[in-house]
Amino acid sequence: MTNKQRAYLSSLASDMSPILQIGKASLTPEYTNAVDEALEARELIKINVLKNCFDDPKEMAQVLSERTHSEVVRVIGRKIILYRPAKKPVIKLPQ
Repeated sequence: MTNKQRAYLSSLASDMSPILQIGKASLTPEYTNAVDEALEARELIKINVLKNCFDDPKEMAQVLSERTHSEVVRVIGRKIILYRPAKKPVIKLPQ
């Protein structure tokens, strides 16, 4: 993913509200499945990491990315933005 594409997706996500939250239980298999299902329904999701979660958001984003076969768009503070292209392109990325 290019920097231009990453910036475009980040700008799209800036208007979105987080649809999932990670708490002190951190990354359970159930949570990973929920993220995977969310990425099936949407190409772009935003996740909020709560203050009671002691894990590093950047590391968690990388783990989620690997487990769900998605890409980390950006990690800003305690917000994670993930992207996985749909089988049929819905969001057209700039070249």
